[in-house]
Amino acid sequence: MAVTIEDVRHIALLARLGLDDARATSLVQELNGILGHMEALGKVDTDGVAEVSGIGASGMPLRPDHGPGVLLKRSPEGFAPMMREGFFLVPRLSTHEDAGDSA
Repeated sequence: MAVTIEDVRHIALLARLGLDDARATSLVQELNGILGHMEALGKVDTDGVAEVSGIGASGMPLRPDHGPGVLLKRSPEGFAPMMREGFFLVPRLSTHEDAGDSA
């Protein structure tokens, strides 16, 4: 499946990006080049090749998050205007006022 100039312009419109004709044409070529590479990779025979170890349904294994705590010169309550249960409270954005009760 090839990318067309109309596809690029449609995505640019959805993303609200200003795109001139020269850049749109360049993007069509780049994207079709990438798709060509993916098509070539899809033709590679991978029978008998072991799957990548450590990545699968369970995701990437992570190390434990250990380390010293962050030492502050004063407690968070000393510089944060509002806190609840150890979390900073911030004012709700005006665009989210209808999302429920304010903090």
